[in-house]
This record gives sequence, structure tokens and C-alpha cells, in this order.
Amino acid sequence: MTVPFEEIKQRAIGFKGRSAVQAAHLPAVKTDQKLIDQSDAFYLSTMTRRIFQAGLKHSVINARWPAFEAAFANFDPYTNAMMSDDEMDAHMANTKLIRHLGKMKSIRHNANLVLEVAREYGSFGRFLAQWPGSDIVDLWGWLKKRGNQLGGMSGARFLRMAGKDTFLITEDIVALLRSLEVVDKTPTAKRDLAKVQAVFNEWQAQSGLPLSHISRIASYTVNTP
Repeated sequence: MTVPFEEIKQRAIGFKGRSAVQAAHLPAVKTDQKLIDQSDAFYLSTMTRRIFQAGLKHSVINARWPAFEAAFANFDPYTNAMMSDDEMDAHMANTKLIRHLGKMKSIRHNANLVLEVAREYGSFGRFLAQWPGSDIVDLWGWLKKRGNQLGGMSGARFLRMAGKDTFLITEDIVALLRSLEVVDKTPTAKRDLAKVQAVFNEWQAQSGLPLSHISRIASYTVNTP
């Protein structure tokens, strides 16, 4: 057993104050029904926004997102799955967009993925809703394997943006887990990710909180500005 979550929470309060650990100041988590109610276009749009945010200022991408929505038919999965190479070239010439060919190509690939999943599960949101949080790191692995440009932490950050409950392995979380001797470096191997999942599952069982809230609160235990 690792450090009880109540101790983690009290450490966070000591650094950030009690208001910081209240639900209103923590990441929003959608219910399973709300995940199901979101359109497949929403998921493709959110996925793509995360991919373009990686390595760039989020404010730059957010400011241009209306142009992306207009250019890519509001991210209708079928339309984008059928994108021709000529259409791709036209997007690459569009100065209103961020013209990164690898990330542009991910839209077509991931649109096909969304369609495949929707055919099997009824919708992409229904697929996400049925995936248990107690095994969320395997969903990260699934997104990395089946999606495009969703490796590293992009898969987890996409889930957080979409409202699917997940923890994140930020620098602060890695520092905490190292201090607890759960890992000795940023976990990437399946074995190490399983150790991290087990810790978060334990903390969730103790607290009853969403994984994303546990993650954010735990990150506050590292005394960073």
C-alpha cells in the first residue's frame, strides 16, 4: 500500500490551499451518458485539436480553431475519411490553418478510426463510455496503436479534453511517484504504467473521486510555482 490519499490531499492543501482541491477548481468529467451523447464529429475535432496543440502554444491553436472547423466540414468523420490527396494539398495551402503535413494526415486516418469504432459500438462516445477507468492506461495504449499522432501523452490529454475520466502523467506526478518509489523515471513501459494505474486505483477506492481529480490534487503536492 502506498501513502493514503487523505495524506496526499492534506499535502496539496498545505501547498495550494483548501479551495484548490474543491470540485469546482478541478477538471470537468462527463458522465457515461454525456460521453455517449457527444457526436462522433466532436471526438474527431477534439482529437485533432489535441494533436495540433502538441508542441505548440494552445492559445495559437484555439484562436485558429474556427478556421479548422470550417475547412474540415466541422470534422464530420465520413467527409474527412474520404479526403482526397488534392484536398489535402488544398488544406496545406490554406494560410488560416497550421500547415503541418503529418498532423494534417492524421485527420484522415483518425476519421477512419472513428467510423470503424462507431460501426462496432454505435458511436465513438459509447466506446469511450464502456472503457473502465481502472484500466485507463490500456486505453492510452489502444489510442497510440490504432490512432495516428496519439502517442506519448496525447491520447490521455485527448481523453481529458473530451471529458473521459483519466489521470495524467505530468512532471509533477512523476516527481511524486518517484518520491513514493512507485517508479524511478517517467513510466512508458507497460509494466510501469500498470504500477501507476494500481496506485491511482487504490487512491480512487479510498477517496471515491474521479481519476482526473486525484491526478490534479496529487500534482499539487509538488511545491512548484
